[in-house]
Amino acid sequence: MSELPGDLQYTKEHEWLRREDDGSVTIGITDHAQSALGDLVYVELPEVGQDVELDGEMAVVESVKAASDVYAPVAGTIVAVNEGLADDPEIINSDPYGEGWIVRMKTSADGEGLMSPEEYQALLDELDA
Repeated sequence: MSELPGDLQYTKEHEWLRREDDGSVTIGITDHAQSALGDLVYVELPEVGQDVELDGEMAVVESVKAASDVYAPVAGTIVAVNEGLADDPEIINSDPYGEGWIVRMKTSADGEGLMSPEEYQALLDELDA
């Protein structure tokens, strides 16, 4: 089990969200999600400027095992994508909470159903039980 960063919020679908000082949010998938998927081989990123609805599909991550949609934990507009993932999707495997971020969004929403690190850890504990 890895340590969950305390400055993040989490979803039941295993995405994380970090609120940035400029008002944007950075979003990625959790260590649990990347571990379950295995070695990532491709990431389909959205377009900058694309509007995304709450819980809407915003990216796809593909591994040697499966492809999985990444859902938006908040509604907003994509303001940046992690271009480095195009050439090196394994960054998500090695650093899911840092260099493995997927998108940055501008949002005015708080997000519904977001969990604290403690709540997300409780969910993981239930899944492992």
